[in-house]
Amino acid sequence: MSLEHTPFVYPDALREEVVEDYHGTPVADPYRWLENPASSESRAWTDTQNQLTRQFVDGPERERILERFREVCNYDRWSAPLKAGDRYFFWKHEGLKNQPVLYSSTRFTAEPDVLLNPNALSKEGTVSVMSINPSWDGNLLAYSLSHRGSDWQEIRIRDVKTGHDHYEVLLHSKFAGIAWNHDNTGFYYNRYPDPGTVQDAALSYYNAVYWHELGTIQDDDKLVYERPDEKDFDFWPVMTEDGKYLLLQIHLGTDRRNRVYYREENSRGGFVRLLDRADAHFQFVGNEGDTFFFFTDHSAPHGRLIGISLKKPDPEHWLEIIPEHEDILVNVTLSGNRFVAVYQHHAHHKLSIYDLAGTYKDDIPLPTLGAVSELNGRRYQDELFFGFTSFLFPTRTYSYQMAAHDLIDLHEHTRIPGFNPDDYVLKQEFATSKDGTRVPMFIVHHRDYTPQGDTPTLMYGYGGFRQSLTPQFTATLLPWLESGGIYCQVNLRGGFEYGVDWYQAGTLERKQNVFDDFIAAGEYLCSQNYTSPKHLAIRGGSNGGLLVGACMLQRPDLFGAVVCQVPVLDMLRYHRFTIGRYWVSDYGNAEASATDFEYLYAYSPLHNVKGGVVYPPVLITSADHDDRVVPSHAKKFAATLQYASHGQNLVLLRVDTDAGHGRGKPLNKSLEEMADIYAFLLKLVDPASV
Repeated sequence: MSLEHTPFVYPDALREEVVEDYHGTPVADPYRWLENPASSESRAWTDTQNQLTRQFVDGPERERILERFREVCNYDRWSAPLKAGDRYFFWKHEGLKNQPVLYSSTRFTAEPDVLLNPNALSKEGTVSVMSINPSWDGNLLAYSLSHRGSDWQEIRIRDVKTGHDHYEVLLHSKFAGIAWNHDNTGFYYNRYPDPGTVQDAALSYYNAVYWHELGTIQDDDKLVYERPDEKDFDFWPVMTEDGKYLLLQIHLGTDRRNRVYYREENSRGGFVRLLDRADAHFQFVGNEGDTFFFFTDHSAPHGRLIGISLKKPDPEHWLEIIPEHEDILVNVTLSGNRFVAVYQHHAHHKLSIYDLAGTYKDDIPLPTLGAVSELNGRRYQDELFFGFTSFLFPTRTYSYQMAAHDLIDLHEHTRIPGFNPDDYVLKQEFATSKDGTRVPMFIVHHRDYTPQGDTPTLMYGYGGFRQSLTPQFTATLLPWLESGGIYCQVNLRGGFEYGVDWYQAGTLERKQNVFDDFIAAGEYLCSQNYTSPKHLAIRGGSNGGLLVGACMLQRPDLFGAVVCQVPVLDMLRYHRFTIGRYWVSDYGNAEASATDFEYLYAYSPLHNVKGGVVYPPVLITSADHDDRVVPSHAKKFAATLQYASHGQNLVLLRVDTDAGHGRGKPLNKSLEEMADIYAFLLKLVDPASV
């Protein structure tokens, strides 16, 4: 569909005279009024934007896409089981139900019991379960609920045998850790202040750890630990498997460099600050008496496993259990008195087993080039459970019997209608970024594909917060591939594909490297005759929304369409909203630092839109209940682009209702959104080429 010479009429958006001074530089912010989603002006403007988007994407093609989505998603999929006591807990997402259902069973050969069905909690499927934490014996379950996609959660307790909930409900938590004691009298958890005890702006600060005794109301919970002198600290309580120690893993935002404190669980005394420098990442794996095992990147950018004796905790006395390897260590668990390590090689995984002394024993065979999606084990349980997935390999769950070295596929494979993985090819290639860095990418296409330089190609990236983009099956990708399109997933700096150095090379003043990597990948696809700029679409969400927003402005000639989802785009004010302050370790703070302002202002998408430039068509999405990345990022960017285009560029905004940042979104809402995205993309490529 050609958009040349097509004038677009956008709703008028008031431009206010708002100017902020950043270290001597005046910066205009004419659409600041859109930061208030509740105002009548903001609601009316947003409604009109949604109507424009509907006019563009609705039609027979969208309905065809949506129907195919419902076909390819109508199959059963399971999570890897979690075992507590003699009971197994696992999720099953049945066909087109909006939310997965939690089951429990004492043995796999028995018919499992429905333990928790979120679909019964709301008609539209907008109530989701964010986490589950069974007690050590498996008789009780603490679980957290989210409403309409919010990060705020309420914690409830269910009796596993009866299926009934205890009467107490615990509020004021986000991303809560729950640590049961071993006699089932209660658990430790982290939460934020009660409303009214601090100013509203401080309700997401002053995280603290409490003890909740079963059968009591939240007002009676006992404060265990707080740091009012460090209001940004977030705590995560952990109970050791032997029940002897309570650990606190302490984080500052999304910075993975953390602290670890501990005390004997029954002491009720003060906490010992075992690791208090926040100079590396330390993930507790387990303990042997008073020796704690940690997976860490301390003095090991690729990761290693160490042991710390509580009697001799100084670094010179640390025991190196599994040394740093060439591949990246991304996870370790204890199962059957063995360490099971997940290694990452060029962004795909392998599983290795070591004894407690760190001696390599064996690899667990994996089906193909892909990724371990879950890893659940206990030290004194012989069974290890994990999920495995790849682009052409729907997620499967496995049990590995440690003593027998036996790998068991837990569920019969469910075929997806019309999809044969043998019809497609997965390969990995490398682009060369601006500074010479090799950038890996996964490319998926039909086996009969012939390079002609005009194949519609969808390129996806993220590039931040140490998140590795490993191979993953996504059923909604199938219609794109079935139509002859190419999918490309790029592994950018800022992720963790090659360890700490790779991550740090995409942060703060080095963030431009991430955009350069993505641009290099697009240039590579064109130079290798996979596609051309006219047929190259890019997509990213959250931090990935920042990625595609920046790249479309820096290289508008390279891309034919852009999908920018729940994006971070106002890099001068992002830290002022919800948990935006958590991201300062990756982005910096333009208000606090003149140096940070200089590089943030240089790439901030909201502040780099230029009039008179032909930008690729863009669909920007957000959600009205997104309390992680607030919708004002998307709204202000859309208004700015529309104003600068003078009707010459296609700029669409889609704001979902009763939805949040993404996690827990009902399946039906997810499919509706993806249908809009594909309808948008397919209208912008030559239908004869798809």
